[in-house]
Amino acid sequence: MSFVALLSSLLLLLAPSQTDTKVEWLGPLNVELGEVHHQKPTFVRFPFRNVSPSPLTIDNIRTSCGCTVPDWSDAAVAPGDTSSILIEYDAEKMGYFKQWIRVFFHGQRKGEHLWIEGEVVD
Repeated sequence: MSFVALLSSLLLLLAPSQTDTKVEWLGPLNVELGEVHHQKPTFVRFPFRNVSPSPLTIDNIRTSCGCTVPDWSDAAVAPGDTSSILIEYDAEKMGYFKQWIRVFFHGQRKGEHLWIEGEVVD
């Protein structure tokens, strides 16, 4: 093996992985809400556990539209402890919906994707 190939392999092993997650989701990442009633907010909770060796905070949560509103605690979650994210879907538009929620944990470059879907009916 050449020196360059050996050095490249070593750097890959030592570099922090972009895919290492700091959380374990304690439920489904895609929640099927079924039929929800028009103009009545629907709530979904996504619980998670901190599986990292350090306290963990949520830096930001982005959603696919203003109809999906996240709520979370600013408090750090200790290693091994649990917390959750509450999502409110406003159900203003009739018909099928599928919305994504992207959660950015401190120190984790890649956001975690969550989904809610269902159908708004009268």
